[in-house]
Amino acid sequence: MKKTLLSLFALAAMSATALAADVKPALVYGTGGKFDKSFNEAAYGGAEKFKAETGIDYRDFEPTSDTQGEQAIRNFASRGFNPVVAVSFAWTSAVEKVAAEFPDTQFVIVDSVVDKPNVRSVVYKEEEGSYLVGLLAGMASTTGKVGFVGGMDIPLIRKFACGYEQGARAAKADIQVFQNMTGTTGAAWNDPVRGGELTKNQIDQGADVVYAAAGATGLGVLQTAADNGKLSIGVDSNQNHLHPGSVLTSMVKRVDLAVYNAYSDSKNDKFTPGLQVLGVAQEGVAYALDDNNAKLITEEMKAAVEKAKADIAAGTIKVHDYMSDNSCPK
Repeated sequence: MKKTLLSLFALAAMSATALAADVKPALVYGTGGKFDKSFNEAAYGGAEKFKAETGIDYRDFEPTSDTQGEQAIRNFASRGFNPVVAVSFAWTSAVEKVAAEFPDTQFVIVDSVVDKPNVRSVVYKEEEGSYLVGLLAGMASTTGKVGFVGGMDIPLIRKFACGYEQGARAAKADIQVFQNMTGTTGAAWNDPVRGGELTKNQIDQGADVVYAAAGATGLGVLQTAADNGKLSIGVDSNQNHLHPGSVLTSMVKRVDLAVYNAYSDSKNDKFTPGLQVLGVAQEGVAYALDDNNAKLITEEMKAAVEKAKADIAAGTIKVHDYMSDNSCPK
C-alpha cells in the first residue's frame, strides 16, 4: 500500500512537471522599447511576476518595426512557444495570420480584437481611467487650461483624450483642453524630445496640467512639466515616482494582468480564447495614489474621484467611448 501511494505521488509530480514543461511563454512588445516606463514595461512586469512565482522563464522580443513584430510572433510559434502574447494593436494582422498557421498555439493580443479560436483579445476601457485622471486635472488646474499629448494619432489614443476631456469638463464645465498627437507612425511612441516640445507649447498657452498617453514619448512630457513647475499625468504604468511632487497621478492600465493571466491560465490548463474587456469595474484601469503624489491630491479631490470611480463601475456615469463613433461629445 505504501509503495502504491508513493508511486501515485511520483506520477502526480511527474504530471505536474510535464504540464509546466508544456508552457513556454513568449512576449512580443510594441515598438517603443521594453523599458519605456509605461505600456511595454507594464507587460514586462506581468511576465516577471509569473516567472518569480512559478520559476518558469519566458522569452521576449523588442521589435523596432512592424515587419519585425510579425517575424517574432511567427518565430516564437514555430519554435513551440505557447502562449505567445503580442502587446500592441500593431500586431493585429500578424496575429490573425500566424494564429491561423499555428492552430494549436495559444495567442493573446492586447489592445485589439482578433476573432480566431486560439486567440484571446484583451482590450481596456481607457476612456474610463482617463475620465478619472481628467477629473483630477480639472480640479487641480488653477488656469482653467489643461493639456493632452498623445503618441501615434490613432482612434485608440483619441479614446484616451476624449475620456480625459470628459473628466476635466466634469470638474470645470468651461475648461480648455489642448490636444496634440506626436506623429502618425510607430516612431511617435519613442520621441521624448518631441513630446517635450509639444508640452512646452501647451504650457506656453496656459496649460498647468498635461496628460501623456504616448509610451516612451511621455517621458519627455513629464520631464518638461517638471522643469516648468507644472503638473503632469502619467499613463499605463504608475509613473508617479518619476517626478515626485510633479506627477499629479497616473492612469494605470493593467497590461501586466493580461500577460500574467495568459501565462497562468495556460499553465493551469484554463486558457480561454475570446474577448476580455477590462474597465474600472474590473480594476483594469484606475488612477494612481501613493506617497509620491499624496500631497497633490486633496481630500476633496480624492472624494470626488472615488465617487466618480464608484459611479462608473455602477453605470451611473457613462463615459463616451471615442472608438464607438469616432467622435467626442463637446
